[in-house]
Amino acid sequence: QVQLVESGGGLVQPGGSLRLSCAASGIIFRFTGMGWFRQAPGKQRELVAVISTGGNTGYADSVKGRFTISRDNAKNTVYLQMNSLKPEDTAVYYCAATLGAVLTTSPDYWGQGTRVTVSS
Repeated sequence: QVQLVESGGGLVQPGGSLRLSCAASGIIFRFTGMGWFRQAPGKQRELVAVISTGGNTGYADSVKGRFTISRDNAKNTVYLQMNSLKPEDTAVYYCAATLGAVLTTSPDYWGQGTRVTVSS
């Protein structure tokens, strides 16, 4: 049974930082493309960041230069470091996985989501 378990969300002031973690089980992690989506209230889910099995990364324009995705294959965990947070980053963040090198826009597996609120 595949599980993706996110942690690290919470309330942060504008300009602050958070690090999200996603622990994966039930998959061969090093052969799995990983990434993060988010869904803000009243908006569609959007792709935020991806990391391939080879460590190549990609970001939405809205988060480039502020967010960093990374993975630790020894811990079966993917991270999203979020700096210089803005109120518009407020959303539920979902970890996702695609069996294969690169995460697709239709992942095979989803986490349950972790809420990030950026507010003063």
